[in-house]
Amino acid sequence: MANPALARFLAVDYGRKRIGLAISDPTGMIASPAGFIARREGKRPPITKIIARATELGARGYLIGLPLDGEGNETEWTAEVRVLGAEIAKRTAMPVRFYDERFTTAAALRTVKELGQSTRGRKGDVDSLAATILLQQALNAES
Repeated sequence: MANPALARFLAVDYGRKRIGLAISDPTGMIASPAGFIARREGKRPPITKIIARATELGARGYLIGLPLDGEGNETEWTAEVRVLGAEIAKRTAMPVRFYDERFTTAAALRTVKELGQSTRGRKGDVDSLAATILLQQALNAES
């Protein structure tokens, strides 16, 4: 099922150490990994790098994973991610949407293990895969 409303959206799995990225195709049907950005602890969020990557990929909007707790409630980290989204929207004037990211990293880890691969030294790849899973879930949801 295509979701044209999310065509060419950059998914952002915003973490404390790495930011996983994924991009949707022009029809809003398929999500693909788009790498990751390493973060330095205690430093400002690398918003400029996120926007630069979106520009390179021809993104028309952003889908940011919303980190909720196990019961679906917002936390301090959720608030930080919402501030990030607001800043991206302000700087780019592009649409920014949030989507529940619970269990995407666990699903990414499970996928890597099912493929018989190791996650050692590949945490950035796992974060990019988590962003891909997040985006594909959003693409598959009713638009």
